Amino acid sequence: MSAAPFELGEVPALSRSTADRQESLRADPERLRVRWPTARVVRVDGHGRVPVPEADAVKAPPEPAIELSTLPGEAVAAELPEDAVFLGQWEDTDYWAVSGDPGPDAREVHVDTGWGLPAAVPVADGEGWIELRMHGASLDDTAAGLLTTAVALRNWHRRARHCARCGGPARLRQFGWASRCEQCGREEYPRTDPAVICLVHDDVGVNGEHVLLARQPEWPPRRYSVLAGFVEAGESLERCVEREIREEVGVAVRDVRYLGSQPWPFPRSLMTGFAARADAGAAITPADGEIAEALWLPRERVRAALAGEDPDLLLPGGSSIANVMVRAWAAAAN
Repeated sequence: MSAAPFELGEVPALSRSTADRQESLRADPERLRVRWPTARVVRVDGHGRVPVPEADAVKAPPEPAIELSTLPGEAVAAELPEDAVFLGQWEDTDYWAVSGDPGPDAREVHVDTGWGLPAAVPVADGEGWIELRMHGASLDDTAAGLLTTAVALRNWHRRARHCARCGGPARLRQFGWASRCEQCGREEYPRTDPAVICLVHDDVGVNGEHVLLARQPEWPPRRYSVLAGFVEAGESLERCVEREIREEVGVAVRDVRYLGSQPWPFPRSLMTGFAARADAGAAITPADGEIAEALWLPRERVRAALAGEDPDLLLPGGSSIANVMVRAWAAAAN
């Protein structure tokens, strides 16, 4: 039986979610206020970090199924705060996000993330404050969805304080899901910037024998990933894939096909994952200033790196859809 084109096979870490966040839930302010005392509240600090049990925070990812440390609404405030952000409902419980921080007495613990990037975790009162990029893959499905939503909305709030039309001050509405200009009345909603991320393999067999990986100049040595870029105005996702690969490494690709997607709220992207084929041994010309190095790597070496047996090759962290893409390709038959 011939091999089939590889697929992701699993949901990317930050695409996981259980909470119901449909608009109708936040369209009934009185209902939300009545339920506030028994709601669960996620505290988010100025760096986008949230508390989890200390024992979970200091483990090296990817430790699975970490839950967020939440507080009941009545422990946060007697009434629903004006700046609280509604994250959704799960198992008949409302979830909210408010501002918080570890406090001045927090100590810093350095955690090996397992992907070649250390993380500094503030620890205080039995809680460790973790951030989404490093620990997203370690969270359980509910926590992953809540934190991804909270970070995405927080980043939008920081950039939506003034009207894009007249420059007037904007006030948040709909429990954090919209803003309205106080001068001209213009309404605005959270923005998402579409981006593509593509695993390019050669045209040997169905799934290729080599994958094209690259390293950006600001990345640490030995770290490589698949190529990505933002969609331009008037451009389809597929054409963006072709353009970005050609611009970044000078390689022409074909047979572009969709794999899956993942929110990436750093600050507001939606990563759409693709696979594409290129001529075996195609010459690589890294774009000056954008790509420090790019190379074709055989499947066996990628498998060794994923197994921790190749210290000279660091692959994408577990929170990224790139990690799922690389692992799926490495496991595929050809």
